[in-house]
Amino acid sequence: MRLRLLLLLALCGAGPTAAARSLSLRGSWRIRSGNGSLELPGRVPGCVHSALFQRGLIQDPYYRFNDLKYRWISLDNWTYSKKFQIPFNISKWQKVNLIFEGVDTVAKILLNSVPIGKTDNMFKRYEQSSFSWDWGPSFPTQGIWKDVRIEAYNICHLNFFTFSPIYDNHTQGWNLEIESSFDVVSPKPISGQVIVAIPKLQTQQTYSIELQPGERIVELFVKINKNATVETWWPHGHGNQTGYNMTVLFKLDGGLSIEKSAKVYFRTVELIEESIEGSQGLSFYFKINGLPIFLKGSNWIPADSFQDRVTSDLLRLLLQSAVDANMNTLRVWGGGIYEQDEFYRLCDELGIMVWQDFMFACALYPTDQGFLDSVRTEVAHQIRRLKSHPSIIIWGGNNENEAALMMNWFNIHTSELHTYINDYVVLYVKNIRQIVLARDKTRPFIISSPTNGAESIEEGWLSANPYDKNFGDVHFYDYSNDCWNWKIFPKARFVSEYGYQSWPSFSTLEKVSSEKDWSYNSEFSLHRQHHAGGNNEMLLQIGFHFKLPKNTDPLQTFKDTIYLTQVMQAQCVKIETEFYRRSRSEIVDGKGHTMGALYWQLNDIWQAPSWASLEYGGKWKMLHYFARHFFAPLLPVGFEDQDAFFIYGVSDLHSDCKATLTVRVHTWSSLEPLCSSETERFVMEAGKAVLLYKEQVPALLGRCGNCTRQSCVVSFYLSTDNQLVSPTNHHFLSSLNETVGLQKAHITANISQQGDTFVFDLETSAVAPFVWLDVGSIPGRFSDNGFLMTEKTRTILFYPWKPTSKSELEQSFHVTSLTDTY
Repeated sequence: MRLRLLLLLALCGAGPTAAARSLSLRGSWRIRSGNGSLELPGRVPGCVHSALFQRGLIQDPYYRFNDLKYRWISLDNWTYSKKFQIPFNISKWQKVNLIFEGVDTVAKILLNSVPIGKTDNMFKRYEQSSFSWDWGPSFPTQGIWKDVRIEAYNICHLNFFTFSPIYDNHTQGWNLEIESSFDVVSPKPISGQVIVAIPKLQTQQTYSIELQPGERIVELFVKINKNATVETWWPHGHGNQTGYNMTVLFKLDGGLSIEKSAKVYFRTVELIEESIEGSQGLSFYFKINGLPIFLKGSNWIPADSFQDRVTSDLLRLLLQSAVDANMNTLRVWGGGIYEQDEFYRLCDELGIMVWQDFMFACALYPTDQGFLDSVRTEVAHQIRRLKSHPSIIIWGGNNENEAALMMNWFNIHTSELHTYINDYVVLYVKNIRQIVLARDKTRPFIISSPTNGAESIEEGWLSANPYDKNFGDVHFYDYSNDCWNWKIFPKARFVSEYGYQSWPSFSTLEKVSSEKDWSYNSEFSLHRQHHAGGNNEMLLQIGFHFKLPKNTDPLQTFKDTIYLTQVMQAQCVKIETEFYRRSRSEIVDGKGHTMGALYWQLNDIWQAPSWASLEYGGKWKMLHYFARHFFAPLLPVGFEDQDAFFIYGVSDLHSDCKATLTVRVHTWSSLEPLCSSETERFVMEAGKAVLLYKEQVPALLGRCGNCTRQSCVVSFYLSTDNQLVSPTNHHFLSSLNETVGLQKAHITANISQQGDTFVFDLETSAVAPFVWLDVGSIPGRFSDNGFLMTEKTRTILFYPWKPTSKSELEQSFHVTSLTDTY
């Protein structure tokens, strides 16, 4: 598959009236297939698939089996062409550039039938995940996926502008390093002044510069006024995301003025790898502005196979959902794409820390000079583009390639392993790492994930066991063992991938399927599952603790199974995440001090079973509602060990607080709590996880009357000054398929409107586990969902993302709880 870009240019005679002119070539182009049998209009930015779909020549590529049906599109060669007229005389300009911000991927560019360039790098470089992954389809797209324009200029032109705020520990003050690249087309040197102004920090400095002809870099060092109070940028949940408006004005000879404006944020980041008392190995945690912070979040994949469909509104919806679930971090995974500028701007604004992988994942890469040159260009470009964003706290060289080599995923013969290790060091150490360290001194770099960090470096850049729990970060997946058993999880320093699959809701699947597809073992269901054995693994986990549905209606059985996969996923990831959060302050058998939990994955690229907590389009799965609780800044975590019940208090707060722990025991058969106890007030330490409560389960049940493991459930919460400050958590004393007294709950909802929000007043006839409120395809989210309802009434809010009405919600509303699947 190959792309040809034809541009047919006509010239106008008007002379230059400014120092620079720009002509956008966005908008309508013509697209033609290789043999000319298809010709159609298409939009730029865009791709061939989108153009064909918009003209009605193909169905939605995500519908049913269309990822197979439309493979011919990716296998064909396509030509993009555009006739345009430049509204100025290019002969009057010293330099005219044709700029493609992004071409996907292998293309030849012709202007008036004259070849003028080739492309072979999407970033610049090939995209991996376009060719399918275990969570997504294969849609190798072709097209002009980013901006294209013509720029003409005289004298000189500002190619790029970037900056880095740096804290000087010696002077205890902030400085700003500004780097600007100019293309000087004047035959003589150009002199002038640069004025840098940050008004709110009472900072304005003027510099004299002289630019010699050619490509020139101007580096400026700005000292921030020490009399001004600099407010730092903080991650979500830890402070404000204060930024300052800055202008940089270049006043050059010949009356040429170039002005750039930007938002400047000030923050420091450190990756701490140091010895820990009572444990072998090293710590692995981040300090932001000197404060150790537990990273809570998920992994980000491309939001769509067709990037022209990823709008600013969609990005804001997905990223706001991450923040609303109390996340502070997203890892941009190394098999997708470097995200668009708007993604990072929103992360800056919302306080989302970004672990940014370079785009290398689960593969062996060449090290010929041509490829290395392309990679060096790619890496330098992305650092230059992104390093001014405070949200990016670390660069990662690749995803899982250290593990792939050292665990021998590719069955490399031992006699050849040294060749591949050498290639690995050449690519990631001698090229990528070298460029990162030279061009960005404001954030750490790790070569791979998972990695042993400093230990991997000590062992020659690759560790014998990259999954060592005493160092660095780990990835952990286990689908065969019971996820309710917290002892299967690694008590590691940092867990940057883990998770379980579920199916998206029926309303999401319904849009891309037909009635014959609506069963768990249909051809469609098997085709949509790209993780080998994934559908059976979900049923296995469900079967450990829940009854599989046996409704006589096949469609209802499918819907019930979808619901149970989401219950299972939410419960599994909850138990695992709570284990990591309660391990932050302790060392047990030499393991612990866990300081990060990023589950796989946040978002979906299409409508299919996956590890995501947000469905394609943004609808919240049950897991995402659970994440809102298990990532809460103050959280009680309950678990059992050898018949004893423990509750830890976990705090992400910056200051100590006085708190009380309330523990209640409920029977499945009654909406009144059986017994309740409250601890004395205690000091909950800031930034710690500490044991608050321990009781033998038989003793707990014994003091609550006629209670058994099968007939009762425990709930608990933390409060200060009698105000609820933590989510109410719960602990099941037995599997839900063994409960005694659990009755079929009849749940009703009265819906009313308050401003832009809708109020759901719920009433239940019985205790109801995993109450799931659903309004079909109406976009929005609830204040809580998937909850254990132990009281007769409860009020839940619905926040619509688009205008809706009470009647529309009433028509779409459906409620499910666990016993509805029996």
